Amino acid sequence: MSASIVLQKLLSVATSAQLCQVLSALSANWQAVCWHRSGAHVIQTALLQYPRLQNQPEEDESDEDLDVQPCSSLEELIFSLCSEVKEKFLQYNQSVHGSFIVRTLFQVLSGVILNSETERRKGAQGLTVKSEFEVPETFLQQLQDLCSCFSDLIGVFATHKIASLGMQVALQILQRKVPSACAELCDQVIDYLSSRNVSAESSSLLVFLKDETSSRLLEKILEVSEKKQLRRLFRKHFQGQLEALSCHPIANYTVQRLISSTQTKKMFSSIIEELGGGLENILAKGHMGIITNLADACKRLKRCQTELVSQLMEAFHCAVPTSRQVTCVPLLLSLLTYEVYFNKEEEEEKEEKEKSASEHPVNTERKLETVNYHGSLLVQHLLHFEDPMPALNSLGNMTEVDLLTVACNQAGSHIFDALLNSVTITDKQRKKVLRKLRVHSMQLACNKHGSRVLDRIWAASTMGVKEEIAQQLVERLNELQNDAIGHHIARNFALTHFVKRRKDWEEHQQAEKKRRKMFAEILED
Repeated sequence: MSASIVLQKLLSVATSAQLCQVLSALSANWQAVCWHRSGAHVIQTALLQYPRLQNQPEEDESDEDLDVQPCSSLEELIFSLCSEVKEKFLQYNQSVHGSFIVRTLFQVLSGVILNSETERRKGAQGLTVKSEFEVPETFLQQLQDLCSCFSDLIGVFATHKIASLGMQVALQILQRKVPSACAELCDQVIDYLSSRNVSAESSSLLVFLKDETSSRLLEKILEVSEKKQLRRLFRKHFQGQLEALSCHPIANYTVQRLISSTQTKKMFSSIIEELGGGLENILAKGHMGIITNLADACKRLKRCQTELVSQLMEAFHCAVPTSRQVTCVPLLLSLLTYEVYFNKEEEEEKEEKEKSASEHPVNTERKLETVNYHGSLLVQHLLHFEDPMPALNSLGNMTEVDLLTVACNQAGSHIFDALLNSVTITDKQRKKVLRKLRVHSMQLACNKHGSRVLDRIWAASTMGVKEEIAQQLVERLNELQNDAIGHHIARNFALTHFVKRRKDWEEHQQAEKKRRKMFAEILED
């Protein structure tokens, strides 16, 4: 294994001629190499050198005097591997390591290199494409020839855990390079799966939505489907079944993909109408991805925002009396209903009387203890709505301590990014929330996530507010400078200059403000 790692490193810097010599030797038995755990990585590394070497001549002048037999070109060697894979298409795709080679081959033939699942989890933020490069028409023809092999074996590729991965990559690639072939393959899969049990009252596709392997393939189909194809798929197989699917432990992920892939306001209105009344059941199942995707789609399509807010209020039991609505953000962040959060179960008998009251008593001693990731994401989306006031009023009604808890939490800290970035919130409205938080500037400065929030507040603040924050911090400057996190804030805010050379500090802040404004204008252009 260590030898294969060394070989991979050498191949990553090899010339075209050197790479061809290695691949020529390995091509004598493609299968033995490609189906081997270490060999597969060597072949992958070699294939991924094509973008770097495609315009480099195969002949290496330094090797002229050596007794080396001439070998095939890099393109010819890739075509040789294509022939091997096409001949044993199913076997390669069912092999753990062989499937790995097929997926890499698809990417090289298309000129589209995808991010791995690991890379996307580490922060690619859903960006599936890592890089793109030009490929000759012969490569695209080879790609289509290989992908045509799926047609005769749809049943296997739709249900086999390993083989399914190859088809998923093929769909992503074809969508970008050969959309017509992608649409055709999607239709073939859907037609096959929906025809398995023609006597069933509902679409037989629903059975496959509840299977882990098939549902992942269907998620990819939803992701790559064109607008009309997606609408047809929704009407024929999903409509009327969304709530049941959303409560299923596996099928709910496919519903999430359906929501995030929706491109038309009309189709999304149908989805929200069907799911709106079932949000509490979905919440009880813990499938928060459904709810956050609904909120994201509301924001993206600028549709059904008021309806979703009302349905969320109902689901978290804070819709009536209206005075409860100011508690919605803590409830969303905790993913707890009003009664559970405020421990109000014993007061249910008094509910009718309280509905008529103008104000609803709130347990002010109840502190926010934790911030749920999905709850934070939901609040962020609500702050970007065309009417952000329900979430904004609730955020402004929170105590200083609760706001500090949110700011010092990894997930919660991003709520303040949404607050500062939302184009539907005015500076005056932001100040109401941020004024409470600024009281705790020292605690923010010494917290990993809080310091990031303080940095954002500082960048968006006027000179007067910066002086107020700096004044608070310099009162405990020694403590701040000795803190593992706080010393970064002391340096970034130039607090030593603030104490000793105030005029220089002010000039520096003004210059920094102008620089930020200039870059913002450049980005807008």
